[in-house]
Amino acid sequence: MSFEPPPSSPLPPPIEPLDALVVAPHPDDAELGAGGAILQMLAAGRRVGVLDLTSGEPTPHGSPEIRARETAAATKALGLSWRGNLGLPNRSVQATLEARALLAAEFRRLRPRWLFAPYWVDAHPDHVAATELIEAARFWSKLTKTDLPGEPFHPERILYYNCVHLRLVEPPAFVLDISDYWERKLAAIECYQSQFVVGRPSEPPTFLDRLRDQAAYWGWSIGRRWGEPYSSREPIGVRGLDDLI
Repeated sequence: MSFEPPPSSPLPPPIEPLDALVVAPHPDDAELGAGGAILQMLAAGRRVGVLDLTSGEPTPHGSPEIRARETAAATKALGLSWRGNLGLPNRSVQATLEARALLAAEFRRLRPRWLFAPYWVDAHPDHVAATELIEAARFWSKLTKTDLPGEPFHPERILYYNCVHLRLVEPPAFVLDISDYWERKLAAIECYQSQFVVGRPSEPPTFLDRLRDQAAYWGWSIGRRWGEPYSSREPIGVRGLDDLI
């Protein structure tokens, strides 16, 4: 399989290991599904990066140049520690051995403690394949006696963010209170005008109205203003009941 060359990153490679890496099938998925968590972690002093797997193009109202400008604007709005692009082909992401090796090498280079991946059930084939790829690359990144570059490394945990193309509501493992970060998350999402504004109905409820409704629902579910749901395939431990809200 041939790969399109990855666009140049708006930020230089990280010097220090990342605390968290949000892996997104397309530019905008990280903002949609995990923007609140990203902002909260950054506010706490953690190093957070986003690795987009594809350029996200073609799309009906976008272009590689437009999408690159929008991604740079969203990166600045979030204040990310690092952002990169793996250069896989949009609309045909596959969990191939070649793609797995590329992603595992990035995990070894970035050394994130936590990974964030799309929820594993979705109508978009790129999202489903991306999650399969992330899980396999996480395993490969720890292997010894391999020709992968870098030292073996195994991210501690994968959390799955909600950015699905199905109208379903699966019970999450937890809901993160993003009340202090909702407006900044929304500002980052609004950077992608070609995806969420241009060519979409302007009468309410708009796409952004729906996003507000969803965030308000998840906030309501935990007694807060705005919320962001996360899933996990493994149990999540807490140090004590004081960690619950």
